[in-house]
Amino acid sequence: MTLADPLANVDERTNRTETAAPAARSVLVDYASIARPDHWFKNVFMLFGVVLGLFYQPAAMSTLNPWLILWALAATCLVASSNYVINEVLDAPTDLHHPVKRHRPIPSGRVKLPLAYLEWLVLGAIGLGMAWLVNFPFFVSASALWVMGLVYNVRPLRSKEAPYLDVLSESVNNPLRLALGWFTVSATAIPPMSLLISYWMAGAFFMASKRFSEYRSIGDKQAAAAYRSSFRYYDDNRLLISMFFYATTAALFLGVFIIRYHLELILGIPLIAGFFSYYLRVALKENSAAQAPEKLYREAGLMIYLFLCLAVFVLLMFVRINYLYDLFNVAPSDLPPLWEI
Repeated sequence: MTLADPLANVDERTNRTETAAPAARSVLVDYASIARPDHWFKNVFMLFGVVLGLFYQPAAMSTLNPWLILWALAATCLVASSNYVINEVLDAPTDLHHPVKRHRPIPSGRVKLPLAYLEWLVLGAIGLGMAWLVNFPFFVSASALWVMGLVYNVRPLRSKEAPYLDVLSESVNNPLRLALGWFTVSATAIPPMSLLISYWMAGAFFMASKRFSEYRSIGDKQAAAAYRSSFRYYDDNRLLISMFFYATTAALFLGVFIIRYHLELILGIPLIAGFFSYYLRVALKENSAAQAPEKLYREAGLMIYLFLCLAVFVLLMFVRINYLYDLFNVAPSDLPPLWEI
């Protein structure tokens, strides 16, 4: 008769516990990853709306609450994450046809769909609840951002499956982010429509560049169409032509804004044109980072150029150069009232 080792069960339980801990962490990582916190950097562009609001209402600078801006930014990130979750859920069947996205948590079966739907609703509810505490126009803009997630992902609309509409409906989030930043500072007027449209078209250019890079990376039209329905219509030429259209339209409406409101910004036009050209160069690369915007930080030159453009644009917003008005024969703007809420 042999005696059992009294420490054997203890060791076995310890091993199970040690194995379960990493497994639990892995599950949490999977559920967190479908909310795409690595995409939150996109919401930093709402801060341009804050700068724009301060440009129109300089008196707001004295009462500016940095904590309110951080709160508004957090609310925007949560609403965006809610949209990312529903996108991951509803894209899972087609992601199986993508060489990289097939390994995401949902297509690979590591996330349970009922819990993913719950995560979508909880993130949306918390984000919109936080937005309500900022002010009503901010809440309306955040709600529009959440609704656009439904328009883009959920049938029968599911705009992401329609050529051109897929780009336009997703990039409308850009002017919504600008509006969110604006309404953090001002809740009594609507941002200039010319700049909102320019922001929209600039976003469409970046999104079309992403489509172009994805299409070229997959390299097979049938496989591309299985992954994304709009690729049944798209090809290299059509995507390039659409990118040219979006960039041109963005530039034209930016010109309207500059002439109408602040001529000094015209000095930044060469830099902005250079940024569009630089981004196109990145999009044309093999396995371009443009197809995964969250990885654009790897393009160090592009990031430096972007921050230079933003710094110059913000600086020019707050300077006055009278000579330019004589040179271009443009009357200085007295900043008449915008569309009031």
